[in-house]
Amino acid sequence: MRTTMNSNTDGLILLHKPPGLTSFDALRDIKRVLGTGKVGHTGTLDKFAEGLLLILTGRALKLSQWFTHCDKQYEGTICFGVETDTLDPEGAFLASAPLPSREDVEQLIPQFLGKIEQAPPAYSAIHIDGERASTLARRGEAPEMQKRPVTIYRLELLSWEPPHAKIFVHCSSGTYIRSLARDLALAAGSRGHLTALIRTQIAGFRLGSGEWRVESGEQVAIRNEELGMRNKEFPFLHPIDKSVIERLGIPCLDVATPDVAKIIRGKPLAQILKDAPVPTGQNSAGVNPAAALFSDGKFIAMIERQNNKWNYGYVYARD
Repeated sequence: MRTTMNSNTDGLILLHKPPGLTSFDALRDIKRVLGTGKVGHTGTLDKFAEGLLLILTGRALKLSQWFTHCDKQYEGTICFGVETDTLDPEGAFLASAPLPSREDVEQLIPQFLGKIEQAPPAYSAIHIDGERASTLARRGEAPEMQKRPVTIYRLELLSWEPPHAKIFVHCSSGTYIRSLARDLALAAGSRGHLTALIRTQIAGFRLGSGEWRVESGEQVAIRNEELGMRNKEFPFLHPIDKSVIERLGIPCLDVATPDVAKIIRGKPLAQILKDAPVPTGQNSAGVNPAAALFSDGKFIAMIERQNNKWNYGYVYARD
């Protein structure tokens, strides 16, 4: 399939990654069709997993930090009784234990809600002394995986067909569902690993709301009616507009047309935004409050509030 070069390749793609493909490899067809290498995902999915990836292209790549740390939702299948070294179906047998009862698992679920400490899998992209933990593990070493704080907003048992249990998880960024499966099984006096995982939602973006699919090397562009995709040549590529920003949980502020030139030149924001409402609390990334500036419906810049002062994050209209 030959495509013509198009300068309008800035935006967001909702990608439905199939199982059996790495997140990096899933970008290959997108780069070819768009005719640009400026394509990147904002959070990986394991090779065995499937589901939603948020892909930024062109100038929108500079917005990655505001897309990366969003909360996520998953449906996963735990196989109780057996643990693999990778905590997924691609790993080697590590240990076995008796199956727990459904009642045991349900009673344990409240212990995993809220803020918890979680050790990432040894087979992960976490860096230890400059090397990925997975690289060390494949060499036969035993990397020490320090526990990290994560938040589980919801954890539900959807079905129970021993040895398999299907779960729903709504969690913060940085949560490993493989680790959650391991820890839940261990708490129940068993062992466990994930046999399937699908990411169904990232922030306000849902799987099935018009995503670009990669299926057997073929590309299927599905028009996203919910987000109102308007790019005629690339109907799967959505511009960065208010509907995108609002799904990140970030407020949008309108600025007057004469102020756009001031923002592009990097003039102090205090005067430009003196009458603008001040967002409070944290955005979906759990960091300093952020806001997006728009003028006549066009995205101008991302700003952040630190020490009670607005600072420039990235001026989209400048590039």
